[in-house]
Amino acid sequence: MSAHTRRPREFCRRPGAGAEIAYGIQMNKISDAESIGEDAIPFDIDFLLGQSGSASTDKHVFRIGDLAREFAVTLRTLRFYEDRGLLNPERRGTTRLYSRRDRVRLRLILLAKTLGFSLTEAKQMIEIYHEPNGKRRQLEVALKRFEEQQQVLLDQKRELDASIEAMGVSIEFVRDRLNSTGA
Repeated sequence: MSAHTRRPREFCRRPGAGAEIAYGIQMNKISDAESIGEDAIPFDIDFLLGQSGSASTDKHVFRIGDLAREFAVTLRTLRFYEDRGLLNPERRGTTRLYSRRDRVRLRLILLAKTLGFSLTEAKQMIEIYHEPNGKRRQLEVALKRFEEQQQVLLDQKRELDASIEAMGVSIEFVRDRLNSTGA
């Protein structure tokens, strides 16, 4: 793999049965890859893009538990994002109160992670919004980075497909050798 490729991640889904915690994010294991279908997206990308579900809300303040439940992340994950400067909740005593801005940032962080970006890359893309002409520039940069990342993922997929094919050939070779030795 080249320096720009990343290891494949498990697919994120909205919370549900069979969920377990991995790296602070609630994950649902996919038991049968064939049941998903080749073109299916096993997570709620529309939700992360703000096109479905509760993407907009009338609430202005969210507690840590509210966001953890809505986005299927752990409290530890939210505190980690705060420590990294990705979220900036208001403090009232020991209570963290997240704004709508924090909620949108969390959605964008999880979108970036789902698409294979690092937290540093996510932060860089999110911060563009606050620059002059930031709204449009953020979209332009996101499009360019998404296209680049898509190519990285396609390259990884080709490498994985070749490895899987080589594994099949190797398994058959070993199986034939085992059978021919009569052991």
